[in-house]
Amino acid sequence: MTINRKDFLKKVCLSGACLCGFGSLAFSKQAVDTDEINSQEQAPKIALLQEWISSLLLNANIELNEESARKLIKKTAGVHYKNLKMDTLLAEYKGDLDKFTVFLREKWGWKVNYDMERRILIADENKNYCVCPIVNYNKDVDLSSMCYCSEGFAEKMFTSVSGVQAHAEVIASVRRGDASCKYKIVLP
Repeated sequence: MTINRKDFLKKVCLSGACLCGFGSLAFSKQAVDTDEINSQEQAPKIALLQEWISSLLLNANIELNEESARKLIKKTAGVHYKNLKMDTLLAEYKGDLDKFTVFLREKWGWKVNYDMERRILIADENKNYCVCPIVNYNKDVDLSSMCYCSEGFAEKMFTSVSGVQAHAEVIASVRRGDASCKYKIVLP
């Protein structure tokens, strides 16, 4: 079976597998007939969105102090969380942190260590690349402020599962030159 480039790009972008993060955003408001989408028309729009986001993140790194950037960008995590339907995915793990950490290890390949006494988890994504679908396309620009979104995403996940307001902090990041992305999750 052969597939032409146009059909391949349509299917990849519509499935969200293109890692640009905007395939689902661009088409989420309406049902899309894939035969009507012209990938050549969409490519400039997607490139514009990617460049705009990169510029915003770069300027957040430059113009804002760390805490202001963290506060602003962390709030964006809800968009990706909702898009991935995380509440549905996490429903079976609510109240069972151990079962959730097994899921993270077995399905996502994470390394998770939990200090029950101090109620602190160290979660390592265990990948040598940034998994963020928004910033992967441009590796030459400092977009490390996007890690604050990852903090927000981790907080939402662990809050949902544990039932208490979790606090997450990125303690290592591929975007910041580390071998993998790691989070410190504190549960009160």
